[in-house]
Amino acid sequence: MPYLFPLPLLAPVLLLASAAVSTMCPGRRPGLYPKASEASAFLALVLALAGLVQLLVLGATKATLFEGPFTLVVRLDPISVTMTLLVAFIGWVVMRYSRSYLDGETREGAFHGLMLTALAAVLVVVQSGSLFLLVLGFAGIGLCLRRLLLFYPQRAAAQRAATKFALVWHAGDISLLLAAGLFMASAGTAQLGQLSETVGPDLSFVEHLAVVFLVLAAVLKTAAFPLHGWLTEVMEAPTPVSALLHAGIINAGGFLLIRTADLVQASPGAMGTLVALGGLTALFGAVVMLTQSAVKTALAWSTISQMGFMLLQCGLGLWPLALLHVVAHSLYKAHAFLSSGGAVLAVAKLRRPGPIAIPSVANVLRSFAIALFLYAIVSFAFSMIAGQKTPQALAIGAMLIFGVAYLVAQGLADAAPAELTYRTSLAAVIVAFAYFGFQQLANLLWGAALPQAPVAGPLEWALIVLAVLSFGIVAVAQTLFPLWSHHPSTAGLRVHIANGLYLNALLDRFIGGYRVANSK
Repeated sequence: MPYLFPLPLLAPVLLLASAAVSTMCPGRRPGLYPKASEASAFLALVLALAGLVQLLVLGATKATLFEGPFTLVVRLDPISVTMTLLVAFIGWVVMRYSRSYLDGETREGAFHGLMLTALAAVLVVVQSGSLFLLVLGFAGIGLCLRRLLLFYPQRAAAQRAATKFALVWHAGDISLLLAAGLFMASAGTAQLGQLSETVGPDLSFVEHLAVVFLVLAAVLKTAAFPLHGWLTEVMEAPTPVSALLHAGIINAGGFLLIRTADLVQASPGAMGTLVALGGLTALFGAVVMLTQSAVKTALAWSTISQMGFMLLQCGLGLWPLALLHVVAHSLYKAHAFLSSGGAVLAVAKLRRPGPIAIPSVANVLRSFAIALFLYAIVSFAFSMIAGQKTPQALAIGAMLIFGVAYLVAQGLADAAPAELTYRTSLAAVIVAFAYFGFQQLANLLWGAALPQAPVAGPLEWALIVLAVLSFGIVAVAQTLFPLWSHHPSTAGLRVHIANGLYLNALLDRFIGGYRVANSK
């Protein structure tokens, strides 16, 4: 890999300079001041596009920012360019939105300065080529985001959310720093490229321990079960903060795993832990999300579920698919948060819905059989065209099809019209085609830069079967919910689930959050 200056590295430098100007004018920002923040974010996007051109013309490159025991390196390759473009684009959209959203706030300038600094820190993380630079970038994100969560410091809920976030996030920083130190002690380097070449498939005890801390850092930063509670309380901050957090910052943990995929995949125990914890987080978040009445809270639980699903993909070794998930989730969640203000108005304009077609048990079982049958046909067709699919890829596709089977069940209900039956069955086919099509695209874009999925052994097969069965059981229970939703015990169960089984309350007690609230 040649040593050429990566052009996207100028983007965080530009954002930090603009943030310094905003910080010097922390109050209301009349005239051209608010537009300057948006303009700097747009120029960062232009620099990210320039990085793409540099990669296509000159190939991958890297640059050393600091030589010594704690070497700091940045990389320009397909993964870093993808993430830089994603973060810069979302950052520009969020800053454009912030210009109107924060107009007239007494601390408008300070907000813009913090947002630009946080965005610069995320850009540093996605371009990092060494573990120590990752530590610095993550620490910068944590410091900025905590201050953004306390933008309205008089709110007790904001104080609790900021405290919990700081504890979990900076615990991840410490874990990542320990991983970097252990790799330095064992391999003599913390540069990601050199670690991939030096550390082989047979890890030493110290390297196994380093991978454990690496995975722990990623898990803590993705709000995985059971330390997920802080992510559901960030609504006390302005909406642009939620959009940047859920669309960009929370994905940094997944990016850490993808960037260190060679190291993580060398540890079967780490991969198994990601599958188990990721699957549990995905199911838990999805179930709780269905019980939420507030739009933003439901979106927060959706993020928890999506991050769990991403950890599951990483644990199965589907690294290109996990990176595609990061990109898709970021774009979707940024739009969802920034447009959440019009959700109530949109619902109010809808006509009163008619009676819901409730499927019977036989219809539900038939719908899952149809969805899986259609999925099997599509997967066979793609296997004939593009080659045999791995068991891990087929398992993830089956989990997605379980969600479509819910729609198919609505179409098969006795009271459903024939047109609905046709449309829901067609949806199952389209989703199956889309899944394998996007999987081929992800492999084409990033497959060469990431390791192949490991050959499934007894442990991998056991985890795959357990994950598929778990998702299938939850999907069937969700589809059958209308049949027993009126039972008296359901109301109590719904309350417990809506409160996340009170795990967040336990964390509040641990940090003394309720005492903080009572003292204000």
